[in-house]
Amino acid sequence: MADKRDYYEVLGVSKSSSDSDIKKAFRKMAKKYHPDLHPNDKEAEAKFKEVNEAYEVLSDPDKKARYDQFGHAGVDPNFGAGGAYGGGNPFGGFGGFSGDIDLGDIFNSFFGGGFGGGRTANPNAPRRGQDTEIVVTITFIESAKGCKKQVNYKNVVTCPDCNGTGAAKGTSSKTCPDCNGSGHININQRTPFGAVQTSRPCKKCGGTGKVIENPCKRCNGNGHIRHSENIEVNIPAGVNNDQILKVAGKGNAGRNGGPNGDLKIYINVKPHELFQRRGDDIWCEIPITFVQAALGLEVIVPTLDKKVSYSLREGTQNGDVFKLKGKAFPHLNGKGRGDQYVKVNIEVPKNLTQKQKDILTEFDKTVTEKNYHKRKNFFEKLKDLF
Repeated sequence: MADKRDYYEVLGVSKSSSDSDIKKAFRKMAKKYHPDLHPNDKEAEAKFKEVNEAYEVLSDPDKKARYDQFGHAGVDPNFGAGGAYGGGNPFGGFGGFSGDIDLGDIFNSFFGGGFGGGRTANPNAPRRGQDTEIVVTITFIESAKGCKKQVNYKNVVTCPDCNGTGAAKGTSSKTCPDCNGSGHININQRTPFGAVQTSRPCKKCGGTGKVIENPCKRCNGNGHIRHSENIEVNIPAGVNNDQILKVAGKGNAGRNGGPNGDLKIYINVKPHELFQRRGDDIWCEIPITFVQAALGLEVIVPTLDKKVSYSLREGTQNGDVFKLKGKAFPHLNGKGRGDQYVKVNIEVPKNLTQKQKDILTEFDKTVTEKNYHKRKNFFEKLKDLF
């Protein structure tokens, strides 16, 4: 594992970063290296996998804690084999509970907690599975019209060979001989306050009260395995960049009969060459000629659905904006659609022939300041200034 980069370095975060900071960094890096944006780029594909691997560990409180303490070895599949999920000590070769005096246990015994000692949460209680998070990239038009996407992702499922028990087929777990199935060991300690009895999770069974003598070979006694899932997802019309879609029950499997987590899909919308989204409205710019602007002629305008014809008003100025009502994104949580705003840019012709220049010169002789509103105002202000 020496060749693996530090997971915090991969995501560009520190150990003190919050869960939301880690999630934000993951989304940013996943977008940056997403295969859809880098087709046939093996380096980007490797980076994308590395980012997902780092987030899978740092987003899971248990895995993150092991990683922070033991590094990559702490999240290796063989770490603590036969431990919390398999019936033994989850910290295997890293030592266990010693017979030293534990002040946390002592204070817990006298005052009922507050220093981290005492009994831990019941490891046999039902636990909800972790959510699975992936990034799906769609086009601008797909975000406007909605689409269906085949999504492939990896999650944790109940082992089909042992049905989640962790024991080999035809066998079952046994009552832990050290704690007699209670999951806890009572320890007598001599302290300055006298003899104190405390209770700690059993090292042999990890607090479950059961041990697995013949672990399932497929899951190594874990009860769960990694699985590649492929589902079709309906992406609704109007979905925006960075929005999250949730598919209930499609995340990692729960434990001890707990429910599955959810699949969270982070939407990444590719930018469009012509359109920009602002809320549920869209904006675009179109070039027009001087003649179209002056005479108020018809121009062709692209929309999300098709090209439409629009009649400009006479004397349209450069930078003017007109609106096409209801031609933008559908409102995701209501009826109707946003509007399309079109900004016009008057393009000055280049490479004129002599004849064209002569025509424009003659035309210029026929117009006066009355034909130019902005020029008239400008020269009046200039006159007042000097």
